[in-house]
Amino acid sequence: MEESRIVRIDNLDMEQLQVFTTLLENQIKHIYEPEPGLFIAESPVVIERAYLAGYIPETVLTDYDHLDEIVKILNQDESRRDSYTIYVGTPQVIRGIKGFEMTRGALCSFRRQSLKTIEEICGNKRRIAVMEDVVNPTNVGAIFRSAAAMGVQAVILTDKSADPLYRRAIRVSMGNVFLIPWTIAGDDVIDRLKDMGYTMLAMALRDDTLPIDEPLLKQQDKLAIVLGTESDGLKNETIEACDYSVKIPMAEGVDSLNVAAAAAVAFWELCR
Repeated sequence: MEESRIVRIDNLDMEQLQVFTTLLENQIKHIYEPEPGLFIAESPVVIERAYLAGYIPETVLTDYDHLDEIVKILNQDESRRDSYTIYVGTPQVIRGIKGFEMTRGALCSFRRQSLKTIEEICGNKRRIAVMEDVVNPTNVGAIFRSAAAMGVQAVILTDKSADPLYRRAIRVSMGNVFLIPWTIAGDDVIDRLKDMGYTMLAMALRDDTLPIDEPLLKQQDKLAIVLGTESDGLKNETIEACDYSVKIPMAEGVDSLNVAAAAAVAFWELCR
């Protein structure tokens, strides 16, 4: 890598570093409107996953211990070598960013990509997940991590759900948000997926449900598992629009699981 693309710093008081030091996530998300904005990836592992998913790096902040590793990651594609600058400092300097120890030595801002349509990301995929108004970034990240581990092939989120590219969602997912195609949809998501041949399965706390190990469900060629918001679960109209609903059996005295835990159980049972 050209030495000119590495800037050695002894403080954080630079306009180029405001994306890490002062700007809020919603600000960097919309920084280039009407074009897609930025998101922040933390740690070399997550930075590499974002990079290999095709995202374009813009600003990198790292300490000297991780500099060689970051350069190696970002040198994998010659077409993107002119897109970014690396700012490097001592750990003592960079610890001036609150919570930097959690980033494992490196931060990178990436350009967001334009969202694809449901039809583009789902295609002929057999197992997908739909998050309806899941608003906690921790839950969104955990659901992506389980989805990647259990074989879910695409994820759709309603527009009231938390952004999968928020820092906490990316961190909790361990970068798995970059391994699964995903997009944002409106209120017509159920109808659109039905038109594509998906059997819609609602995760719902109701009495008129199938057991989650019902053989009929595994026999479906294309199955969409629909998960609801943390507080109230799925909307009644969403449940009614789905083809089936299932409930995870609970021990006496426990009425429900956290949505991320419920997703992991459902993915394990239905996507193996």
